[in-house]
Amino acid sequence: MKVAFERPRNRRVARVLLADNGLASRLTLKSILSTAGYAVSGVATAAEALGKLDTDEYQLVLADLRAESEDAGPQVLAYARQKEFRPATALLASDMSEASPDGGAVSCGNQAVHVSHENISYLLGWVAELISRRADRRMRQAVLKTI
Repeated sequence: MKVAFERPRNRRVARVLLADNGLASRLTLKSILSTAGYAVSGVATAAEALGKLDTDEYQLVLADLRAESEDAGPQVLAYARQKEFRPATALLASDMSEASPDGGAVSCGNQAVHVSHENISYLLGWVAELISRRADRRMRQAVLKTI
């Protein structure tokens, strides 16, 4: 007997905006996050990221620290934080190229995750934690508004 898996139609998945001008790192991270069940939009430039933030809502925004310019990643995150939906944000410090098959690092504050085939579960836990903190923060704000 063959059983087909179907996602419930009303199930909401977390939406992630991934802004990384490195094609290899963007595709790798997008693949990892999509496989884990996140809805991922990948863009190569800060301008594309700002456009996506104007038209769509995200729970997490990841921006490359070393995109087109040194301040492009931080500018994307600053713009995202001003949006009404207040996504969780983190800078990527990735350097995934053919010369670096083990991957790069993803960082938030003082925390860094090196992306490789050995620690994908740690990366996914880190992403889930960022999204969870955002949800917790939003719930606390909603409760405070009712008091």
